This record gives sequence, C-alpha cells and structure tokens, in this order.
Amino acid sequence: MSTVTTQDGVQIFYKDWGSKSAQPIMFHHGWPLSSDDWDAQMLFFLQHGYRVVAHDRRGHGRSAQVSEGHDMDHYAADAFAVVEALDLRNVVHIGHSTGGGEVARYVAKHGQPSGRTAKAVLVSAVPPLMLKTASNPEGLPMEVFDGFRKGVAENRAQMFMDVPAGPFYGFNRPGAKVYPGVVQNWWRQGMMGSAKAHYDGVKAFSETDQTEDLKAITLPTLVMHGDDDQIVPIADSALKAVKLLKNGSLKVYTGYPHGMLTTQADVINPDLLAFVRS
Repeated sequence: MSTVTTQDGVQIFYKDWGSKSAQPIMFHHGWPLSSDDWDAQMLFFLQHGYRVVAHDRRGHGRSAQVSEGHDMDHYAADAFAVVEALDLRNVVHIGHSTGGGEVARYVAKHGQPSGRTAKAVLVSAVPPLMLKTASNPEGLPMEVFDGFRKGVAENRAQMFMDVPAGPFYGFNRPGAKVYPGVVQNWWRQGMMGSAKAHYDGVKAFSETDQTEDLKAITLPTLVMHGDDDQIVPIADSALKAVKLLKNGSLKVYTGYPHGMLTTQADVINPDLLAFVRS
C-alpha cells in the first residue's frame, strides 16, 4: 500500500491515479469513511484527464489507528504531508462533510501559504460551525453529537447501518429509492476505521469553529449543498459559509441529501468538472 509518514510518525494511506503531468484533484472524505467514498468522482475525473489523489484520514480506512491527533489541525497537516510527498501543485481540493472542514483548514493554513492550491470545493460541508451556541443559534444542540458518541461507544456496527440506511442518503424519505449496496459500502468503510478516531472525530466536526478559516480563503471556492441534508443542515453551513468566503459561490440542490455525491453523482460530477475547468 502507498503511505506517507507524517511529522508525528503517523502512516497515512493514499491513492494516486493518472498522469503525473496532469492537474491534480485531491479528495477529502467525510466521517467515518475513507477515500473509497470518492470512487465515483475519482473515476470520473481520471477519465477526463486529471490526476486524482485521495487519502484515508488518520484513524480511518487503511491509515494508522493512532490514539491522538483527531482534530482539524492534524487532519489538515496530514493532508499537507501527502501533498508535499507527492509534490502536488495547482491542486483543486474537494472535501465532503468533515472533509470540507479539513479542506477549509488546509487551504487557510497550508494550501494558500504554500502556493500549491488552485481552487477549493466544499460539498455538504460542516463549516463554519455545527454546534448550537449563543452566537450560533441555528446550530444543532450538543445532545445530537452526544448521541453520535454514544452510538460509536455502545454499538458502532449497528449505528453504521442505521445512519446510511436512514438520513445520510435520504433513504428514510417517502418514495426514496434505496440502494442496499451503498448502505453496506458505508458500513464497510466505517468499520475499517478506529472507534477511537470516530469517537474523537465527532468533537472535531461539530465543535471546530472555522469562521476564520473561511475568511482567510481568497481562492475560488464552490460551496455545494442539498437543501434536504439531514446530517449537516444547510442553514447553519453552506448559507453561512458562502458569506464568509471572499471568492465563494453557492450551488443549492433541491431535495438532495447529505450523501448526494454518491446518489446523485450523475448531476454533481459534471458540476464539479465545470467549476474545475472555469
């Protein structure tokens, strides 16, 4: 397997497909998944002549199941370790959900300062802040995230069936077409990772205030979100994020769920390609 070792000694698994001379697109996955969640996008962009790179976040997928460092700063630094090891330049970074938070922190702290980043895309992403606070009344209450932690600690295997079979892909909506293989693949990816990483990751994706990250990003940034996202409600994420970005644009998908990259890839992929080419 291809791995990069970070400054704190963590082995990060990555995929690197396509011509080394082509423009690279790097994908950042959501909680509690792996780079496999980007299959539909990686194959699509590979077929359109791009170099595609994706890594498994520390503690997730095939990366090392370390005890510490499950926070946005380490997530972003780990991504930069992959970028530096592969000497990627003029990169388009695309992040889904927690991976969108990773992209925002990465671009603000590493991508722009290093001059290696061209554009960014935040898909169904968590920034600026998911948790309900006095200054963020539209956020979700702590009880929601405590429920995620409880599920991971008590019966992760069942939770990782219930989430994709229900709200993640909108399969709980009346008349929804359910894909059992998609549910099983979500479960497979989740169970490959570390319970410790998944438990700690809830705090990372729910309590990290990324307002300043978004304000710092000056590169062209596309924000994509479904208005029926039951995991990361649009009112507290995309609608706020685009206002904080200096060079941001917003595309809202009517009725689309959190996992629209998989269930509506036929629509999302061409829109991503159009932005990358723009």
